[in-house]
Amino acid sequence: MALKLLFVINASSGSNDTSWEETISNYFTGKQHEINYFMLEKNMNTTELKKMIGQSRPDKVIAVGGDGTVMLVAKLIAGSSAALGILPAGSANGMAKELNISETPDEALAIIENGTVSSCDAIKLNEDEISLHMADIGINAQLIKYFSEGNLRGKLGYLKVMFKTLWHAQKVNLFIQSRDYNINTRAFMVIIANATKYGTGAIVNPDGKLNDGKFELVIVRKLSLIEIIKTFFNPGSLDPKKIEVIQVSSVNIQAKRSIHFQIDGEYIGKIKKLNAVIIPGYVNVIQGNKK
Repeated sequence: MALKLLFVINASSGSNDTSWEETISNYFTGKQHEINYFMLEKNMNTTELKKMIGQSRPDKVIAVGGDGTVMLVAKLIAGSSAALGILPAGSANGMAKELNISETPDEALAIIENGTVSSCDAIKLNEDEISLHMADIGINAQLIKYFSEGNLRGKLGYLKVMFKTLWHAQKVNLFIQSRDYNINTRAFMVIIANATKYGTGAIVNPDGKLNDGKFELVIVRKLSLIEIIKTFFNPGSLDPKKIEVIQVSSVNIQAKRSIHFQIDGEYIGKIKKLNAVIIPGYVNVIQGNKK
């Protein structure tokens, strides 16, 4: 069946110099699908893109970029029949990893063309923000802030800011309240997780599902190199005294002092209050088979 595909290309994502239009065009040469492109400019208004989606009614809208581009496209097609595809092109591709989408362009394009379409929940945060993947407060958000301010990209850049973040890491007093939980604790970070793993591949929420109508809070009370290593190799054995996971559909978190906050790899700022509520079936997504 011929498909109508719209590729939303964020040319400023990542650090490679791939010619995405050429790569996409070459893959679909000889196929009957209708291919259209929209080039995202930095800080541009998305009104024209929203208008294009409304007028052309594509079957699939593909975010060519990182997690920020994915979230932008998801917001524009939420509630419609269009499916969200991902062609990973950013410095952070966490949602692509979660959906088993290869970072090899032709393999990713094959998934876009033939992959399984399923629903994906979202988490509404403080009334006006949305997360598909993972948001958090604490040291990881602080790391993302340092990384965005630095001039060193890639794994070396992350390694550099990781040491800086750990050096300055401090616990914060938190009160966490949901229908089933009232928790007073001190923690280095709390992850609001719809997905299972970060873009690095570290699994911090082994039982997470994108469409179960729930999300998980991952409360990190102790920083341990051993526990961090376990997130890569044996996530099911995390020590609950150090890292606790609870499942909720809504939660309120109150911090005693302002704490760093990020959503899907984008640093937001410092907050003292966080409200999170699940939105079931927010958007349709295209995913590959589990490896």
